[in-house]
Amino acid sequence: MLAFALTRIPGMLPQNFSAAYALAFCGGVYFSGTMAWWLPLGAMLATDIAISLFFYHANPFSIYMLPSYLVYAGMIFLGKKFSSRAHWLKLLCGGLLGAIIFYIVTNTSSWIQLPYAKTLQGWIQALTSGLPDVKPTTWEFFRNTLLSGGLFTGLFVGAMKLTAESPREKVAGEREETPEAEAKPGEQPEEAKA
Repeated sequence: MLAFALTRIPGMLPQNFSAAYALAFCGGVYFSGTMAWWLPLGAMLATDIAISLFFYHANPFSIYMLPSYLVYAGMIFLGKKFSSRAHWLKLLCGGLLGAIIFYIVTNTSSWIQLPYAKTLQGWIQALTSGLPDVKPTTWEFFRNTLLSGGLFTGLFVGAMKLTAESPREKVAGEREETPEAEAKPGEQPEEAKA
């Protein structure tokens, strides 16, 4: 959580290059019960409040934050659909899917709230180039969203696979993903013998 908080400091990373997408998705995958919800969302809210107050000297609460937090909650829900023992690549793809959903939902929200034409063409503009005279473009934000979502999801999942799973859990996860031959009648499964 401390590493996540440090990555949120303005100017620390390129714009829209964030560990938030990975934190929400991996929170759903690896945390159980209510901790999967309150820890990632609480960390994001605490850092958003601190950034608003200490860096931007602005009101920390805005209705414009709501779509982002709804998507973060959706990413946690998505993470809950994955097993923590799933293959690294499958979890990485889940994290990237969450980043894509974040991009589409938040840019659609911008299309609704900002002075875009309320047409299909205006929505496509919101998803691609963004508003005129605003740099970087929406595509550049999307690139950073995908890169950071993939990088941080890969790092979080890799760290969990290397440190949190015991050798027995790793073997069980591999068995879960690769079908084995049926056990012979009368033979106990490995877990029952232990």
